[in-house]
Amino acid sequence: MIYTLTLNPSVDYIVKLESFQIGELNRTINEAKFPGGKGINVSTVLNQFGTKSKALGFIGGFTGAYIEQYLHNEKIDTDFVQVDEDTRINVKIKTSQESEINAIGPNISEQNFKLLKQKIHQLGADDLLVLAGSIPASLPKTTYEELVKICSESGAEFVVDAEGDLLKKVLPYSPFLIKPNHHELGELFDTTIASPDEVIPYGKRLVDMGAKNVIISLAGAGAVLINNGMTLFAEVPKGKVKNSVGAGDSMVAGFLAAYVRTRNIEEAFRYSVASGSATAFSLGLCTKEKVEELLPQVHIKEIR
Repeated sequence: MIYTLTLNPSVDYIVKLESFQIGELNRTINEAKFPGGKGINVSTVLNQFGTKSKALGFIGGFTGAYIEQYLHNEKIDTDFVQVDEDTRINVKIKTSQESEINAIGPNISEQNFKLLKQKIHQLGADDLLVLAGSIPASLPKTTYEELVKICSESGAEFVVDAEGDLLKKVLPYSPFLIKPNHHELGELFDTTIASPDEVIPYGKRLVDMGAKNVIISLAGAGAVLINNGMTLFAEVPKGKVKNSVGAGDSMVAGFLAAYVRTRNIEEAFRYSVASGSATAFSLGLCTKEKVEELLPQVHIKEIR
């Protein structure tokens, strides 16, 4: 079973306006709301492929109830820890430019965190946990380390989609997959990376540090997958980028959905790239139909 973890989910409230004037009454043209959070995005895309998952994390109040009900309506299982304060609302204002107002989120108590760890302890060798996104300020900075250590002890696989020290500190526990983009990879090693050739030595260092599979995305320049057995380069499909939010989450979900079905790393990589592109070319997260439309454009070659 795949479990996704979103430590600080949100209700994303998106409003479109002709223009936005500070200090004036502004009226929207249209608006939408839906659950936000990287782990939730992974569950949503997995669901597109018919791959079951269970969403974990912390929710509270009327906003938390909205998220849970929304996911249940989409036939996505949940097992959230209930907290006292309301789940946050993030506001995204779309005019000729896009602005965001992101809330801090609820306070997570030691007891809340203990309950989450008890849920993670129940995972076993047939399970996989996706840890995605940032850690709320009210949780210890060692949160990811504590959770992946539990997975390591129980035999559960885990995927980490995070950056900086959060990523570095989980590598000794051998994550099944990590997915930095080329900017995040450069920041990890205090350098600038712009091409697939420059990616490879640093991707291999991440494998040497413990990662089983590493996918590095380079936007329109392609993507690279590296593990102990192979290095693959994928050309990305051509299209108009409408939305970068959720593209990385879609890559993770596409990879896992295909891998669960085929146990083939190259095929999983192909679906990963197509899924990320399908989200980038859409206003929301990708659909299975859009991914399959793009698959023939994903050309993969092995770099020896």
